[in-house]
Amino acid sequence: MPLHVPPAPAPALRSVLAALGSPTAVRDARTPALQSVQGPLSPELPLPVHTLGGPGVLDHVTQEDRTTAPGSGTPRTRLTGWRFLIRSGDRSVAAADTMLTADGWTFSRFFEGPYLPSTERALRQAESLTTAYQPRLLSVPELYMLTLWLHGDTEADPGAGAPAPTDILVPLAPAPPGIAAHRPHRVAELLPVIGLRLTPAPPLAPAPAAAPAPPLLRTPA
Repeated sequence: MPLHVPPAPAPALRSVLAALGSPTAVRDARTPALQSVQGPLSPELPLPVHTLGGPGVLDHVTQEDRTTAPGSGTPRTRLTGWRFLIRSGDRSVAAADTMLTADGWTFSRFFEGPYLPSTERALRQAESLTTAYQPRLLSVPELYMLTLWLHGDTEADPGAGAPAPTDILVPLAPAPPGIAAHRPHRVAELLPVIGLRLTPAPPLAPAPAAAPAPPLLRTPA
């Protein structure tokens, strides 16, 4: 079923188009594929990037919730950017990030790497599903993890909201150890795994205090 790709904020799109038209921005990107392309380039498939993690993100979900009641807590996420695939003809050659500043949405960087084929593969997986979704990206910086987040409310504001238990997360490659890339998970299944990994290890118990040494016996003079 076709994905409901949300439109990006107009200033974000304009900033990417301006960067593509700037020889300096393209040269400084140091992405060989982007620099070697002949012909027009176009930013497509805009995806809002939401970030999970940081202080307090899962504070309201107890340890018992994470281990015995998956999905019982609502994760805290925030919109941190919009990402575009840069296409030359029918192939993606790079990606472009934008970020929100005090002056509005601005271009951040061009890059390439395993994200490109992994994202395209995950989007093809999503299009084969029988349910319609709104595609987003969910980043977990503490785990160096990025997932394609398939949100069930296709009419939702793409910059707001949190993953619902029935939403789907598809980890992109490379995924953290123990989490298979491109294996779809319900949020209620994968979130507890992520939450446990984000939970700091309990502090070690202090070592017991040493017993005081017995007093020295004095020899009578």
